[in-house]
Amino acid sequence: MAAAASSSSESNEANSKWLDAHYDPMANLYTFSSCIALADLHGDGEYKLVVGDLGMAGHTMRLKVYRGTGLASESTLLDLPSAIATFLMDQNEPRTPAVAVASGPFVYVYKNLRPYFKFTLPPLDANPLEQDVWEQAKEDMIDPLTLKEMLEGIRDKAEIPLSVRSLRFLAQDVPEMENFVNLHKGQPIKRQTVITCMSTLKKNMADEDAVSCLVIGTESADVLILDPEAFTILAKMTLPSVPAFLDVMGQFDVEYRVTVACRDGSIYILRRESKRPKYCIELSAQPVGLVRVHKNIVAGCSDETLQGYTQKGKKLWTVYLPAPLMTMSLLDQKSRGFQAVMVGLANQEVHMYRDKNLVDVIRTQDMVTSICFGRYGREDNTLIMTTKGGGLIIKILKRTAVFEEKDTSLGPPVAQSIRLSVPKKTRLYVDQTLRERENAVAMHRVFQMDLYRLRLMAARAYVKALESSLAPVTSTLQEPLKMNAVVQGIGPTFKLTLHIQNTSAGRPSINLLVSFLYDQSLYAMKRAFFKAPMLVPGLNYPIETFVECLSDKGISDVIKVFVLREGQSMPLLTAHINMPVSEGLAAA
Repeated sequence: MAAAASSSSESNEANSKWLDAHYDPMANLYTFSSCIALADLHGDGEYKLVVGDLGMAGHTMRLKVYRGTGLASESTLLDLPSAIATFLMDQNEPRTPAVAVASGPFVYVYKNLRPYFKFTLPPLDANPLEQDVWEQAKEDMIDPLTLKEMLEGIRDKAEIPLSVRSLRFLAQDVPEMENFVNLHKGQPIKRQTVITCMSTLKKNMADEDAVSCLVIGTESADVLILDPEAFTILAKMTLPSVPAFLDVMGQFDVEYRVTVACRDGSIYILRRESKRPKYCIELSAQPVGLVRVHKNIVAGCSDETLQGYTQKGKKLWTVYLPAPLMTMSLLDQKSRGFQAVMVGLANQEVHMYRDKNLVDVIRTQDMVTSICFGRYGREDNTLIMTTKGGGLIIKILKRTAVFEEKDTSLGPPVAQSIRLSVPKKTRLYVDQTLRERENAVAMHRVFQMDLYRLRLMAARAYVKALESSLAPVTSTLQEPLKMNAVVQGIGPTFKLTLHIQNTSAGRPSINLLVSFLYDQSLYAMKRAFFKAPMLVPGLNYPIETFVECLSDKGISDVIKVFVLREGQSMPLLTAHINMPVSEGLAAA
């Protein structure tokens, strides 16, 4: 029996895509996915694990840093952490990131693991009626019981919530009210909000080691973007509900998109220079997690479902999970260009989904409460998990591991076994059926007309997309490429760098040509047409060239970039580069 069990465990480990690197059930780590991060804290190329430990029963909260399998350092936290983020504050050498810990109304910033700065959320406006009532209590014009009745009336009717002082007063027993009033009536009323979630946003460059801003969600239903150096508020956006999860993409100085899952069961999408949400997605239940996979949004809900949406709110698919969802995170294998969603379930399993297809299952010794995937130490693909009992699990993805694109679960899909709730035929349904039978020809003509109009609009939109590809990605499976461009310099000579990447699974791209189209009276280029090197899958190829501005009138134009296959006139990729004004030439 024992030999059979050991042989089966060895066979499962051989078939697994993961190597068991470390498991410590007594690590005493109690945290969530929002309070765990991986970063190169000392600039030596060795990534550390940064954890905001919640402690036991609200005590012994600590900021812990792990190196390898051991605890490297720890610092005491004054309050429960709600989120942790690592970001670069400046361009100074050495390029060591700072650690931001959100706790209550404060953001504690650590540089070189030492306290560096504390940011406090701006106070909120107090209720004027509440201030008048406390002013009367200060002058002994009303007794504590009358004060309680008036505060309860304000709490039930006023739009502005009461301050913490008033709420604590209403929770006091009658004998203790007078002492509470005498102790606090001389102090001004302050209404302070707290931080619920936090993320980072690149400032002006998309590089991995670029300077980033902090993005903060607050209990007062606001989203704040902070400057990384002065810690001033660069932008403020208001939501209909309190944010619970944040996902940020883009650059603050160019264009960005903030996706927020809120406590009202909805997902709101904010864009640059918009004070209010641009799109709203109504979920079937409360959100438990939020992850962005490429350009799609994946939300985990409390009704044991995983739902996929486009960035404009169109629902793509729904996956029914076998157990309640505890936490979720993103698996980004950059060497293969593979992304998936990792979901920790209450049945001590971690499921990985590529779109709606289940690609892998990991069984753990305890219920997983936080998941983090990335570079740890000097290993690129490391999976770190903490459990409900305080354990720490570290797994390494095998270099030979390949995730299947199809669903690995056996039998029919789970959704097929769910019975549809077909409603009964109503009188309105019968009348509608008769009307459709009588006017079938006219309805079909209207449908055909709308269909042709839709096709025409789609063709126009497709042509417009080809002409103004701002984030160029090929739509053909034969040549899956993506490209972005970076312009450097103040003029009259600019350095233009193209970053081209082959996103296929294992096929290189060859015989590609790069061509530039520009106004020859404004610009001059030494290499306007050249052959691109062979593109190996998963690698980023920077291609540099120089552009010289010929005009001294302070004007600029668009340079078009085309990536073509040799022998074909139809481009595979098209990008429009908005050139900056030549400041150097204008100054001369």
